[in-house]
Amino acid sequence: MFVALKKYTNMKRFYSVLIWVVVCFAMGAFASFLQNDAIIEWYPYLQKSSLTPPSWVFPLAWSILYLLMGISIGLLYGVRSIYSSILYLIFVMQLVLNFLWSIFFFVFRSPLLGLLDIVMLLIFTFLYIVGAFVVKRLSALLFIPYFLWLLFATYLNFYIFLYN
Repeated sequence: MFVALKKYTNMKRFYSVLIWVVVCFAMGAFASFLQNDAIIEWYPYLQKSSLTPPSWVFPLAWSILYLLMGISIGLLYGVRSIYSSILYLIFVMQLVLNFLWSIFFFVFRSPLLGLLDIVMLLIFTFLYIVGAFVVKRLSALLFIPYFLWLLFATYLNFYIFLYN
C-alpha cells in the first residue's frame, strides 16, 4: 500500500510539473504575441549595449528558463512546509512581474517602467530562491539560471534606459 501511495504522489508531482511548465510557456507565448509589433517597429532602432545577444538567443534562452521555472515550482507540490504556500505566492508574483515587463518595456515602449518592473522581479526571484532552498534545494537551484539571466536583462534594460 505504501508503494502505491508513493507512486500516486509521484504522478501528482509529475502532473504538477507539467501544468506549471505549460503555464510558464503560455504566459511567455502571450507576452511574445503582445510585444511582436514593438520588436519589429521600435526595438531595432534603440541604442543597445554591445553585449546584447543576437535576436535568436532570446526565444531559446526563455524556452529553457520557462522549462526550469515550471519544473522548479512543480517540484514543490506535496512538500509540507510552512513556506510552501508563501513560495507559491512569490512564484505567481514573479510570473506576473515577468509578464508585465513585456507590457511595460515593449507594449508601452517604456524602458523606465521596464526597469522598475525588472528590479521588483529580481527581488521576488531572489526571495523565491532563498525560500525554496529551505524547502526543496533542487527547486532553488533550478531558479538560479533565471536569476542570472534577469541580472543580465536588467543591465540591458538599464543601458537602453540610459542611452535612449
